[in-house]
Amino acid sequence: MKRFLTLAAALCLAITAMGGAAMASGKIKVAGIYTQPIQQKWDACLHKALQKAADAGEIEYVYSEKVSNTDYVRVMREYSEKGVQLVVGEAFGISRDVTKAAADYPNVAYLMGDSFGPRGTNVAVFDNYIHEPCYLMGMIAGTMTKTNRIGMVGGYPIGEVNRLFHAFMAGARAVNPAVEFKVSFIGSWYDPPKAKEFAFAQIETGVDVLYAERGGVVDAARDKGIIAFGNVNDMNKEENGTGVVVTSALWHMEPAINHAIALVKKGGFKAEDYREWTMMAKGGASLAPYYEFEEIIPAGIKAKVAETQAAILDGSFVVEINDDEPKSTF
Repeated sequence: MKRFLTLAAALCLAITAMGGAAMASGKIKVAGIYTQPIQQKWDACLHKALQKAADAGEIEYVYSEKVSNTDYVRVMREYSEKGVQLVVGEAFGISRDVTKAAADYPNVAYLMGDSFGPRGTNVAVFDNYIHEPCYLMGMIAGTMTKTNRIGMVGGYPIGEVNRLFHAFMAGARAVNPAVEFKVSFIGSWYDPPKAKEFAFAQIETGVDVLYAERGGVVDAARDKGIIAFGNVNDMNKEENGTGVVVTSALWHMEPAINHAIALVKKGGFKAEDYREWTMMAKGGASLAPYYEFEEIIPAGIKAKVAETQAAILDGSFVVEINDDEPKSTF
């Protein structure tokens, strides 16, 4: 009870202070609600995009992190009651409860990570659609493997992860039809030691390239002297991947966040799917630099990747979205 009162008081003070500043500046009031620490890279993408908007003077921003699913709707309601105009967060596993609560605050905009579609009049949804740079990474991986065996270690076999794995596999097969895959899920969003052990097990089967959807996989690749490909953030620079991570499929939430902010400001926010705002054409996804691998990757595949990327951007090539659970092929 004491913890509840302390959190509630902190929220009230933060929002009250934020509200006064917002009224004086004309900025809109935005709250982020995260189930993980903001250092966790999925939530970090949301937090960084919102902080960037705050630093640019577009919004007044407060957030709560490490909010459990059982506390989530309560925190969401507290922010909504205190005058926040836009709430950004995640509704995975609690979509029904979030939808019900949002209906009680029709003048508040909710942009929620969710596997389901937009709902009501004020619940817009987004997800992680970085499958396009994953396809490009797969093309490079399929060229660089010597054993024709690639390992992939993910958190859970949900659509958000499955579509990335399928795109990566399709890209590798496009340049190397002989390539095979070992697919594993660790049953956690953050357990680097477990992910590392799963990667070690894959390497024992002859894998010489790894797709590091989870943290910990890069460490295994380094220990065993093989290469890896990163996910969501730049794992070469941000997760000690120098000399190991060839490139990463990057997620940029700024386009989606800026779109939502602009709509709220002009009173035009509505329930819609923000998928396109997290894809390459809108700047929501990209391929990280090759860094020290620039001269190691064969020139031919670099040219083919650049050509394919251009086709993705102009719409002449579409990477398939497949949310079904991927399976190992050996």
